[in-house]
Amino acid sequence: MSEGSLEAPMRHPVPWQDPEFYDEAKLDDELRRVFDICHGCRRCFNLCDSFPKLFDLIDESESGELDTVDSKDFKPVVDACTLCDMCFMTKCPYVPPHEFNLDFPHLMLRYRAVEQKKGQIPFSAKQLTKTDRNGKLASKVSGLVNWAGKCGNSVTRPIMESVADIHRDAKLPEYSSQPFADKKTAPTVNKDAPAYGRKAVLYATCFANYNNPHIGDAARAVLAQNGVETEVVYPRCCGMPQLEQGDIAAVAESAKQTSADLMPWIEKGYDVIALVPSCALMLKFEWPLLVTDDENVTKLSAATSDITEYIVGIAKKEGLADGIKALDGGVTVHISCHSRAQNMGQKAAEMLRLIPDLKLNVIERCSGHGGSWGIMKENFEVALKVGKPVARKAADANSKYVLSECPLARDHIVQGIEKLDKPVDKIDTMQHPVELFARAFGV
Repeated sequence: MSEGSLEAPMRHPVPWQDPEFYDEAKLDDELRRVFDICHGCRRCFNLCDSFPKLFDLIDESESGELDTVDSKDFKPVVDACTLCDMCFMTKCPYVPPHEFNLDFPHLMLRYRAVEQKKGQIPFSAKQLTKTDRNGKLASKVSGLVNWAGKCGNSVTRPIMESVADIHRDAKLPEYSSQPFADKKTAPTVNKDAPAYGRKAVLYATCFANYNNPHIGDAARAVLAQNGVETEVVYPRCCGMPQLEQGDIAAVAESAKQTSADLMPWIEKGYDVIALVPSCALMLKFEWPLLVTDDENVTKLSAATSDITEYIVGIAKKEGLADGIKALDGGVTVHISCHSRAQNMGQKAAEMLRLIPDLKLNVIERCSGHGGSWGIMKENFEVALKVGKPVARKAADANSKYVLSECPLARDHIVQGIEKLDKPVDKIDTMQHPVELFARAFGV
């Protein structure tokens, strides 16, 4: 047996349809096996709050070992995991193919799947996962919803905190009155671009569709300028919010339906582009591990790219169209955890370096947000603490633009900057790197 593995991480399919997956005694055995290894290793101490909680739990027990820890005390460790995958991808030396066969995030997923099966997921958490329902309703009254969700609203935010456990100070995403998928006008495709002839479907994602359609507009404009014909397709959410709450069956059903909806486009030669990294991660990696017997899911995985990955691919293969110009002000770009989990490199940074004379500051560390996790009352302060090193580095750079491929992470970083006792210049409202890239192209 080797001490650690230098081989590439390899993930096993999630056996969520096996009755033993939900056997609580077997789950407890596996938790204890993995926690004991983690306690002896501790390389993940600085990633998220799960590992400090785990190490303190064991260290402060009667024996200082796992044998005197009650299994009921494991829940805070599980609840602190955001399924960011960074322990699996970047830190753990014992992931498969190592003999120890550790997959900490998927073990946390199994725990939550058991909770979900027993009906133990809180009502408010379940409602937050219904992103399509929430988005459709909110877009119809976006002005009212955005007013109610605004930080500092002394009327609504205390009520939201009391009823829905959403921290009153957490920055919430705004909603657009017109979803991205509802826009009918496509930009004119540049037939003189080197990449002319490419065709792509933009999988809008719930965030770009309902919250910030500017991301979709910018992506579509950049692609058109570079000769790519695009169509916008958004059948439904990728299921990441449901995955976070352990509702694996719902995610699997979404994977089957959405891959079937996108298959006609793939068969016509269209590439698939996801506009937000969490959704790209689901389509490319998580869905095939949950649905192993569906050819559509497998083909969709192979056909999918993240938007920054796709643009960098054009630059490397055919070359970009003329017209990209320098911009005023420096840029700080955060490489989000779900971008890193795709194992594709720093594609956002690579893309932005294509802008002439750009002063670029790259941060590759967890923002602390973790999807809906970071806005909850019990997590918000911890989320700010985890993200403080990122906020501090961004503040030190004092860039005009602070961007992240994960828009939620970007807003959380800016909120962290605002809480530092360190003056910075006004930060532009752009969230995603592709928005800035579109500005550099003048589209």
